[in-house]
Amino acid sequence: MSALDAAGLAGVLMILVAYAAAAMGRLDANRPISLLANMVGASLILASLLAGDFNLSATVMEGAWALVAAFGLLRWALTRNRA
Repeated sequence: MSALDAAGLAGVLMILVAYAAAAMGRLDANRPISLLANMVGASLILASLLAGDFNLSATVMEGAWALVAAFGLLRWALTRNRA
């Protein structure tokens, strides 16, 4: 297994753990830890796709996943600063 494969698998694990925790009510999907896990996880998967075996649909999905999480973090930060 290459380092890129390991990074991609670590990203998958991060996203799945965050999703499972949110689905079980143990993690608020709108909190920074969940958003950060999704953003970092998607970014690791993207790195493995862009530097290794490219797959357009997976790249678009992970790029969108990372952007949505990044915007969620930004919204959280802006809302927190207003309070």
